[in-house]
Amino acid sequence: MLKQITLASCLTLLLTAPVHAAEFMDAAWAKQACAAWNADSNLTSGLMDADGYSWIKNDNKRGYKLVQMYRTACGESTKVQLNITLEGDKATCSYGGAPDGKAMDASYDYLMHATDADWICMGEGKFGCGAMGAMSTGKLKFTGPKIEAMKVMGPFEHFLQLTGKVAGTKTECKAK
Repeated sequence: MLKQITLASCLTLLLTAPVHAAEFMDAAWAKQACAAWNADSNLTSGLMDADGYSWIKNDNKRGYKLVQMYRTACGESTKVQLNITLEGDKATCSYGGAPDGKAMDASYDYLMHATDADWICMGEGKFGCGAMGAMSTGKLKFTGPKIEAMKVMGPFEHFLQLTGKVAGTKTECKAK
């Protein structure tokens, strides 16, 4: 005999199930950010062809671009990485997590960090915290091909907003 499932029993299961929220910008968070990247056509298609420029193809024939980021207060040793690859006609995130040993090349890859307050501001897309504003005001500390980033400002804006769309707790870090 099948047991009938009620709305109350479903809610009880949901409310008592353990919640495993990722820490903001840890490896689990980066994995979720990778999935969010792939769900955003502004990134997957926009970085393939942004006003005639293909961001993803500027990879020095390595087959990938790296995006590393961290919370300033937590230090560079806590950075996470997204590997972006060309799959078909899309700039796809193929990996999100701790750095995987691939060498960064500042001519093609990106390293970014900001304070928690600035990551929050960029994630919410607040005035002055968009891609151009964050870069020009120093809210976003940035190493990588800045001219290239300016060519893909629309998709870059969507990338920064991922930091507000992917859930993560922000516990305090000790300055390193």
